[in-house]
Amino acid sequence: MKAIQKKKRRGRKVLLVMVILLLVLSLPGCVALYKEHREVRALTLDGVDFSRLKDGVYSGENPGGLYGWRASRVEVTVQAGRVKDIKIVSSAEEADFEQVARQIILAQSLEVDGISGASLTTRAFLKTVETALIPAVR
Repeated sequence: MKAIQKKKRRGRKVLLVMVILLLVLSLPGCVALYKEHREVRALTLDGVDFSRLKDGVYSGENPGGLYGWRASRVEVTVQAGRVKDIKIVSSAEEADFEQVARQIILAQSLEVDGISGASLTTRAFLKTVETALIPAVR
């Protein structure tokens, strides 16, 4: 009887040690994720006046925050004073930015709906497009 109780206690101790070890090992990842989310949430769009765009092809880049998880580069084509195309040169995220790019082109604005479940990533992408368009404003 005592041997069974000893085995149960030993099993509980092993389980407790494993849980503590798992928590300690996952803590740096949780901290990194928290810092990255806080940084992206703080991103503000300064606003681009789409009615004052000069024709040309403009490049924009976003380093993607502290860890580069949301890094992206775009080329934005302005023709006849309107955004005609947004080419995604590179993106660290798997989100479908083509959808957001189409919305920007249709709305001629950065005030568009984001990708469901990827609002922080969408915001980072919008900031990338904004950095491309800032030099395009007359």
